Amino acid sequence: FICYSTNIMRLRQLVFVSNERDELGRKICDLFDLKETYNDAGLINFGLENVLIPLGDTFFEIVMPVQENTTAGRFLDKRGGEGGYMVIVDSSNFEKEQARVESSGIEIVWHGNRKEENIQARTIHLHPKQVGGAILSIDHMNPQSAWLWAGTNWEKDINKTLVDVISGVTLQSKDPELLCAKWENALGKKRLLKNELSISLKDSEINFVEDEDGRGEGINAFRVKALNHEKILANARKMQVLENGNIYLGGVKIIID
Repeated sequence: FICYSTNIMRLRQLVFVSNERDELGRKICDLFDLKETYNDAGLINFGLENVLIPLGDTFFEIVMPVQENTTAGRFLDKRGGEGGYMVIVDSSNFEKEQARVESSGIEIVWHGNRKEENIQARTIHLHPKQVGGAILSIDHMNPQSAWLWAGTNWEKDINKTLVDVISGVTLQSKDPELLCAKWENALGKKRLLKNELSISLKDSEINFVEDEDGRGEGINAFRVKALNHEKILANARKMQVLENGNIYLGGVKIIID
């Protein structure tokens, strides 16, 4: 039984984990003509350092373990290198979502509530073993236009010459049907069509496919809405990150819509 959500949800931030934060950040910015905007000093509490890169009002984040025995470090070992790590969804009603998740039987492993410069950010992280594929975080900002995880001054660093916003994420598994069902339960959203493994959110979607690279269950691809396909592909060729027509960065396929 799934307790369905009536709230508006949107993919707002997709997270890479890498031991080479600075190099990967530079490559992402070079590929898409973007700018880094923020490093969150508070992540040292998790043994991590990070950087945020805005794509419109959505974000790529790169986290890098800097201490021993971190969840992110264990992830790097398990999947054999850098890759997609976390999916952050922006919800229109945080209290309803938290109550729904609690009633679903999924354990919440982290509650966050931060206030800064008249902005309140709230978050819950769902137990990754119960959801599968990635750490899922359901978040809410007040005011909703803010995104405190990227600081309070990120809008100055938006550049839309080549890309608009994040538009999707693809997760892979040896049983994508089961993984899709777990995410339906976690998000309280059901797939539009029974025979399609896809969950539609506002201006974004989450897709599920067979494990195609042998790395096991996890993130297969991040999607972005492109404004200049030709220039992005030219950059990818120059950077030598194009393989068989696909762009690969940070252990993740990058699909340009």
